[in-house]
Amino acid sequence: HGIKVLDLSRVLAGPSSTQVLADLGAEVIKVERPGIGDETRHWAPPKFSDDTSAYYATINRNKKSLTVDITTPAGQTIIKQLIADSDVVVENFKVGGLKKYGLDYESLKQDNPRLIYASLTGFGQTGPDAKRPGYDYIIQGLSGLMSITGPSDGEPHKVGVAVVDLFAGLQLTIGIQAALLARQRTGLGQHVDVALLDSALAMLANVGMNHLASDKVPPRLGNQHPNIVPYQVFAAQGEEHFILACGNDSQFARLCDVLGVDWHTDSRFMTNPA
Repeated sequence: HGIKVLDLSRVLAGPSSTQVLADLGAEVIKVERPGIGDETRHWAPPKFSDDTSAYYATINRNKKSLTVDITTPAGQTIIKQLIADSDVVVENFKVGGLKKYGLDYESLKQDNPRLIYASLTGFGQTGPDAKRPGYDYIIQGLSGLMSITGPSDGEPHKVGVAVVDLFAGLQLTIGIQAALLARQRTGLGQHVDVALLDSALAMLANVGMNHLASDKVPPRLGNQHPNIVPYQVFAAQGEEHFILACGNDSQFARLCDVLGVDWHTDSRFMTNPA
């Protein structure tokens, strides 16, 4: 509460972060392009009775909004006036995209050293791919997430929701919160740099670590788990399916009791590694 956020981001990843901040009590002002607004306003159907697209409504609650043409001197002045009274700026422009308007971190921190400037890009602020754009679908492929998603004998699949955008939005929120805590001690803001690719690689978690430990490319396992069993979908007698998820040997033994079988006493199945 009492935190003011200027949101220059659009579509999903950045706005998902500022929505979390708004939900937590921050005052969030969303800046949109005149005449068009955030393009997700037009990603319909479906839409609600007030003509708001369902997609836009997903990640823009609890925010205020105004339109500003940041390509004009007058628009840049308005943004700078808003920033002067803000704690946090969130943006997802291409690297260097705001510098020509004097709205990059290095320019703004001169007048507002307490400013926390949070950038969300495809590949980060530095490195050989920094200037490339990034979309969730592309990053799901590049990171290896699609390589492990889908049936073993089928093509790679993306996850049904744009999870990389949402992962990165949460990572950005965590970074902003850390910067706010640091500012309480130092009085200074800083640049929070989050990349879609970095976030996706981090979310590979145990599967990524399995690769580092074994030097083997993890296979697609459909609904199976790379480390434990049974942890998958089974077909029922009708057209429906059910899930069994046993996290340890004692759970498996209790499952066998419920099923009325003695698999857990068979040396072939007594332990998860077996």
